[in-house]
Amino acid sequence: MPVASPESSSHTPRLLIVDDDAGQRSLLDSFLTSQGFETVPVSSGQRALEVLREQEINMMISDVRMPGLSGLDTLRLARKEHSSFPILLVTAYADVRDAVGAIRDGAVNYLSKPIDLDELLASVRQATGLSQRAPLKFDSGKQLPPGIVAASPLMQALFGDVSLVAASESRVLITGESGVGKEVVADVIHGWSRRAAGTLVKVNCAAIPETLLESELFGHEKGSFTGATSQRIGRFELANGGTIFLDEIADMAPQLQAKLLRVAQDGRFQRIGSNAEIHSDARILAATNRNLEEEVKAGRFREDLFYRLNVVELNVPPLRERREDILPLANQMLASLTQRPARLSSSVANCLEAYSWPGNVRELRNAMERAALLCRGDLIVPEHLPAKIRPGAPALSPAESADAIKLDEVETQAVLQTLRKNDFNRTATAKALGISRRALIYKLQRLREMGQIVDGPPKNETQIN
Repeated sequence: MPVASPESSSHTPRLLIVDDDAGQRSLLDSFLTSQGFETVPVSSGQRALEVLREQEINMMISDVRMPGLSGLDTLRLARKEHSSFPILLVTAYADVRDAVGAIRDGAVNYLSKPIDLDELLASVRQATGLSQRAPLKFDSGKQLPPGIVAASPLMQALFGDVSLVAASESRVLITGESGVGKEVVADVIHGWSRRAAGTLVKVNCAAIPETLLESELFGHEKGSFTGATSQRIGRFELANGGTIFLDEIADMAPQLQAKLLRVAQDGRFQRIGSNAEIHSDARILAATNRNLEEEVKAGRFREDLFYRLNVVELNVPPLRERREDILPLANQMLASLTQRPARLSSSVANCLEAYSWPGNVRELRNAMERAALLCRGDLIVPEHLPAKIRPGAPALSPAESADAIKLDEVETQAVLQTLRKNDFNRTATAKALGISRRALIYKLQRLREMGQIVDGPPKNETQIN
């Protein structure tokens, strides 16, 4: 049996990866290759034993649950031929008792799903005798798409993980609070993957009624139910060769979870009203703001589906934990929301950085949209922010106060003059000022509160307050 010990091997360690799940096998293969190892991926315990007889292998990494020979069976048979060969097991939490027992049978360690890449790398390096101090490698040449902010160490680390995961074909579970940007992470995974030229199809499972979600995902045949007047192609078919992003996956009904499980296992499904099987080579990315392990324990989410989807988990940190991103995000949002230059006063910057942002990036965008609509010049001041964001806001500096007053006066006169010139037609006034009609209405409401006359009878449109 040509199995090499870590001490005797002078070349790059060769790792045997054993997993019947193509997604997880792909993740381990691409990740460990990126870290400088040679890999031999196989899909069964039987094939693993054959490879151990044919090739020089330094370590085996095996899933526990596999059809035919399980990981535990493979471990015991491998041990009969080589007593000191390092073997690492990958296991679900339900298998932990078996995995602990496997340590007595000769496994060097076990890892729980979803796999933590840092923990995996440390275990492999230790078992193969490599330095524990070598840093995790990722493709630092990757450029984030325009509009994505990752100024904080947490987000830089997250996108480092994304660069490693994107290269594989593994399914990914993206977790995090509502509004943190899970969809953005899905966009980057697809864009950095080998499937980037394919379609990225997005489905919000919480936004589609339960009775329609199955048809949305898998399609239906004409006449398969009341209202099915024509054939419908489902999202999995549309995503063939690309990626499908299932947002709010925890909201999926149990009966539909069973059908999704089969797609996750072998890519096969049937349209509603058809017996013909369709195959879709779509990579599945899923997202949730709930704790799926707790949902599994409560019986609301299938355990087998959880482990199929959660080959690797990427957690997007809340905005309050990555405050270095707040001001860059705010400035970027302002630039996209206004046609004129806009800047944050120092008081506003302090307010934004001090606030806890329970609604995360989505709440920040709402706040910036409000500020852009209410701002009368190019300076955002605390009064433009929602009240809950600006309690005890520090006063403007003298220079900022003077600028704000001057800008307010100039803008007020410009709005009133343009409004009168256009006979109080708000659509024409907004167009002349180069702003949206909604922005103009916000400004007119403010001017009305200040005692200005803004409600002259329009000639060409119905008055809307």
